[in-house]
Amino acid sequence: MVEINNQTSFRVDKKFYTGVAKKVLKGENKERQKISLAFVDKEEIKNLNKKFRKKNKPTDVLSFRLDGSFGGKKQKLLGEIVICPEVVKENSEKYKEQFRQEMAKVFVHGILHLLGYDHEKSKRAELLMDEKQDFYLDKIFKK
Repeated sequence: MVEINNQTSFRVDKKFYTGVAKKVLKGENKERQKISLAFVDKEEIKNLNKKFRKKNKPTDVLSFRLDGSFGGKKQKLLGEIVICPEVVKENSEKYKEQFRQEMAKVFVHGILHLLGYDHEKSKRAELLMDEKQDFYLDKIFKK
């Protein structure tokens, strides 16, 4: 379900990220899909952001959606999500959120992008994506 590539010193809780992905993918009827998740440093995410979004600054999360088929077969890999734990940590302090919640938020955000949601398309699309994101975060952190 989730293939993790950690290129940082950040300690990854594989069970947590797998659980987050499972909840979102199941909720969207895509539980058979796979996601690649990479953790990178600030410099790497800045380079990726500049190359693919023309924004010369670090960001917390980027999503790279794969479309179509591979070798004549429908692929099971939705795409790759790239997260910078350093930027997420800065944001969690800035927004007074717990780090784990902020990490879940950016991961859910990235998964939703892979599933085709796009908050930059329109105000309506933004509201829908925000609702979905809040819905899944409530499910993940419900007591």
